[in-house]
Amino acid sequence: MVERAKIIFIHGASSSGKSTLARAVQAQIGEPFWHVSIDHIRDSGMLPMERFRRGDFQWRQYRTGFFEGFHRSLVAYASAGNNLLLEHILEEPGWAADLAVMLEPFDVFFVALHCELEELVRRETLRGDRRIGSAADDFHRIHEGQRYDLHLHSEQAAEDNAAKLISAWALRQSPSVFEELAQHAGTTGTSLLAEQGLP
Repeated sequence: MVERAKIIFIHGASSSGKSTLARAVQAQIGEPFWHVSIDHIRDSGMLPMERFRRGDFQWRQYRTGFFEGFHRSLVAYASAGNNLLLEHILEEPGWAADLAVMLEPFDVFFVALHCELEELVRRETLRGDRRIGSAADDFHRIHEGQRYDLHLHSEQAAEDNAAKLISAWALRQSPSVFEELAQHAGTTGTSLLAEQGLP
């Protein structure tokens, strides 16, 4: 039998340091984890980003399908027994509940990565590859009303945060935040899975 997959879900604003933290965790943790993110898909050339930027295609028309596909791909990877280090931004109000239902078969540990607004804006400006204002928008929205299994702050060194995360993850208890969220989804969650053809 395939062992129940483990998912460490790092949630934070754009430019908060999610990728840096994920790489540090991946380097320290005692078993293999796949590092999965939207950035990997975008930067790999999978998406025709230049044509979206040029206006050949309208991103708004394809955005919903892209994110639905990404979310379903997480289920596919984990169903095959792969442990995931997921970094993601829950941009839409319903995504947390939807993902909780979709990922209910797996062992999900939900981590908040916080960063001060001034630092987010500074990093975003230096990067030059993000829409200016995205980080500030995330800062004011994405943690609102969310519960987490662990809170981390990006002013701490990534290696130190990774050690804290791994220690807390090793001591995690059930039910996790995602388990509770999936339970509260109730019949809505069952309907969602049926729509998606998932067991």
